Amino acid sequence: MNRQALLCRSILEMPSITQRELAEKLDMSLGTINSLVKECTSLGFLKADQEGRHQVTEEGLRFLEPFRVDGALFIAAGFGSRFVPLTFETPKGLLEVQGERMIERQIKQLLEVGITDITIVVGYLKEKFEYLIDQYGVKLLYNPEYSGKNTLATIYHARKVLEGKNMYVLSSDNWMRRNMYHTYECGAWYSSVKMEGPTSEWCLSYNKKGLITNVSVGGENSWVMYGPVFFSREFSEVFLPVLEAYYHLPGTEQFYWEQVYLDMLNGQAKRRLEGEIGKAAEKNSHNPLPDSRLSAALAAAPAMFINRQPADQVYEFENLEELRRFDSRYQNRSNNQAMELVSSVFQVPESEIVHIRCLKSGMTNQSFLFQIQDRHYICRIPGPGTEELINRRQEKEVYDAVAPLHITEHVLYFNGETGYKISEYYEQSRTADSTSPQDMAQCMALIRRLHQSGIAVNHSFDLRERIRFYEQLCLSHGGIPFEDYLQVSQWMRHLLDRIDQMNRPKVLAHIDPNVDNILFLPGGEVKLVDWEYAGMADPLLDIAMCSIYSYYDFDQAAELLKLYLEREPDEQEKNLLVAYMALGGFLWSLWAVYKSSQGQEFGEYTIIMYRYGKTGYRKLLSQAHKEHELKL
Repeated sequence: MNRQALLCRSILEMPSITQRELAEKLDMSLGTINSLVKECTSLGFLKADQEGRHQVTEEGLRFLEPFRVDGALFIAAGFGSRFVPLTFETPKGLLEVQGERMIERQIKQLLEVGITDITIVVGYLKEKFEYLIDQYGVKLLYNPEYSGKNTLATIYHARKVLEGKNMYVLSSDNWMRRNMYHTYECGAWYSSVKMEGPTSEWCLSYNKKGLITNVSVGGENSWVMYGPVFFSREFSEVFLPVLEAYYHLPGTEQFYWEQVYLDMLNGQAKRRLEGEIGKAAEKNSHNPLPDSRLSAALAAAPAMFINRQPADQVYEFENLEELRRFDSRYQNRSNNQAMELVSSVFQVPESEIVHIRCLKSGMTNQSFLFQIQDRHYICRIPGPGTEELINRRQEKEVYDAVAPLHITEHVLYFNGETGYKISEYYEQSRTADSTSPQDMAQCMALIRRLHQSGIAVNHSFDLRERIRFYEQLCLSHGGIPFEDYLQVSQWMRHLLDRIDQMNRPKVLAHIDPNVDNILFLPGGEVKLVDWEYAGMADPLLDIAMCSIYSYYDFDQAAELLKLYLEREPDEQEKNLLVAYMALGGFLWSLWAVYKSSQGQEFGEYTIIMYRYGKTGYRKLLSQAHKEHELKL
């Protein structure tokens, strides 16, 4: 930390400050301050007025210029899972604290000290930040990897914003009581607060000059990394090449950017990266790591200082409970639709809705677990665009129809217009194990009971219609990537035509009986949950869907069918099962392609489902008496 610049900046910001006050402000002895004043005066940076007060000279301003802050970079791409359900609607940084949005408060503090070049790295609900462009003149930078990687990737995508500049690196969801930003900064620093007792935070060790010498994850009675950070251009010159190299290493996807800094301090970065370079040399392959800047960067850890803050200055709210304690508004009125609904259904103030935890955040559904008194419940919120995919009135019709069977989760509230659902959470329950014959026998008994109940609803699950529907969605959102799709889709139409000719019986089917939707309760009861796709259909469709969700081969599926029928299936039943597995796999592969176009990724699932379509059809062809004559 350049102490001459620090002194000049303090005097520039507070012209009437005394040397004793400077000593207290800068955490230095009065003797050190006196020496610094003399030193800066002799260099022409300061001069005393008639009353003995020191002022920064033109020469002092020229001296300070390299320390001028060029801008700020906000990290605002993440979801904020610990703040559900609030963050289902609003990014965490846009939540209001004491009547002011957290990121706006920080932007205003930056503008107060003349910092106008502000970039916000966005991802989740990125459109919500767009208004800040007009209101404050900020720039938005999209991080395409926000949903799958941590802040190391965020800094990587924003590295050009930081290179060669003095920049604040800020979290959009921090709240600072007093403005701690400056026009000039005199060295890289990390804000820190003292944590009493044991802590899992990142704890700092530092020398007498405040230079950070080590970082350890977890400690006791420690100063910890907490809040804003400042990257000087000198820090970034050394740090960013190493971070860029880390980004290209496997296994670093979930790293915080601070992990790179920690590894540079303890020498791990040098060992890790030199090892990667060595591996590339042994294989005589191209070195995937950045250019010669890396060698210079690894020579020494970048200098960063601790910036100790009082206990009431920096706030990083870890969850809604912490926010409630700080801002009483959130105790009873969060202005969140889901919280207001839960409060209304249970007739309790929002403050009694506690231990909230995210269960799912997707396009189809978002859900969270919560506790009221000593009972746990789940609130299901339809995701964006759900009305295109799921008919909630039909879903409610199914829940109402099967209620006498007592095989679903206990639903306390269901709105057929909005799709909001509140149900009981079963403590110590488990999902079915697809590798357990005992489990699957019980699952099939449950499905059989549903099919034999005689319960009917006024809508069907029409495979042909659903395939056509998802096909059109895919074509209108980027296309269908399978090279042989036209051929395979023709095969599927052939299967559908043959099945239609059979005029198979229809029963109320669940359609989505994957093992994750079948709960085994501690008392031995089995429940079938999530009836979004349920409707009238061939009963064998449920067995086929359960099979492909479990990634069964055709022989395993035949064994499952045997459990369902409680007898050996005949040849036609086996072939129908294969046909439905093919059609189900084809359908869900289209579903996954569409979801991928909307930003969700399913790994190998898409290919596995598509393979069911192709291999199922070919299996039926191989059993046919002649080519193109399916044995059904």
